[in-house]
Amino acid sequence: MIRSLNTSASGMEAQQFRIDVIANNMANVNTVGFKKSRAEFQDLFYQQVRAATEGSGENRGNPAPLEVGLGVRPTTTQKMFSAGDLLTTNNPLDLAIEGRGFFKLRMPDGTNAFSRAGNLMMDREGMVVTASGNPLDPPIIVPPETVSLTVNRDGTVKAVQPGDTEGIEVGRVELVNFPNAAGLSSLGNGMFAKTGASGQEIIGVPGENGMGTIAQGMLESSNVKVVEEMIDLISAQRAYEINSRVVRAADEMLREATNMR
Repeated sequence: MIRSLNTSASGMEAQQFRIDVIANNMANVNTVGFKKSRAEFQDLFYQQVRAATEGSGENRGNPAPLEVGLGVRPTTTQKMFSAGDLLTTNNPLDLAIEGRGFFKLRMPDGTNAFSRAGNLMMDREGMVVTASGNPLDPPIIVPPETVSLTVNRDGTVKAVQPGDTEGIEVGRVELVNFPNAAGLSSLGNGMFAKTGASGQEIIGVPGENGMGTIAQGMLESSNVKVVEEMIDLISAQRAYEINSRVVRAADEMLREATNMR
């Protein structure tokens, strides 16, 4: 019965972890470019009371082992990189990626981070940066007298000056992809960092070699579906309750055993 107490406790801890993941998804339901996570679990090792044996002659052996599992543990929180809905903002510096890819950002320490959030803006020097102040890599600087800004689907950025109708090219938005995007590490602020599991970044031009295209004046919303998260929350709650009932039943059995005379 002590074994069942520990096993059920591991189940309760696993469901608590699952609810923590669901809570973070729900909290970011309106976060631009947010990608929801899914908690995944695996069973723990088994205590083998009797092994399976082949047997010979009249000895039939044991066709199946006698063993009991010792609970569950969380293994991964997998990022789900399905596309979110596109929201029209008509802001020229709001960019959305239609398809695969990430924006490449330059961090203060010189390293790179990657993001799907395209709510961009200009700093005092005219450099295009994220809401956290991280510039795009390669950088894009908008001239001070720019009347309007155009970002084509291939990432080409053109600034229209007074008296000029065609505009001049001031840079290009590059996209980055990874062999295993699920292996990226979350940094917060809608940014990810590459890891050994994600593989090296693949830099490309929007619209070429499987990369997505750029949609100006639009933002990609969170891919969290509230109804799905509510269903998962109810499922986790019920699983937690079931494990707590097992703890209570094991406790009652243990009390009966200690009260035997």
